[in-house]
Amino acid sequence: QVVESGGGTMDPGGSLRLSCVASGFSLEDYTLGWFRQAPGKEREKISCLNHRDGSIYYADSVKGRFTISRDNAKNTFYLQMNNLKPEDTARYYCVADPFCRDYLGEWVFWGQGTQVTVSS
Repeated sequence: QVVESGGGTMDPGGSLRLSCVASGFSLEDYTLGWFRQAPGKEREKISCLNHRDGSIYYADSVKGRFTISRDNAKNTFYLQMNNLKPEDTARYYCVADPFCRDYLGEWVFWGQGTQVTVSS
């Protein structure tokens, strides 16, 4: 399983780092990703980190502000979120799978999510 943490409430322009800890399997063998879903909106894939070649995908909505990274020694990966905007308010889900899937339900592992609220 994977479990997210690090969500919270932040002022616009602030930063948060989300963590995703895996148990029962090694993250080293999986492509990792993050999705988010805001109230009334469709779930959005925002980042993927390919374990085969290290390539990274970011959605246009977060490119240049968010960074995905991994620490295999801790079996944990992260989403560093900088310059947060109100439109980043959403529930964030971490995922793991051999491939970067387009839909959360297609991934082998996904967490219960952590809430991020950006508001002044």
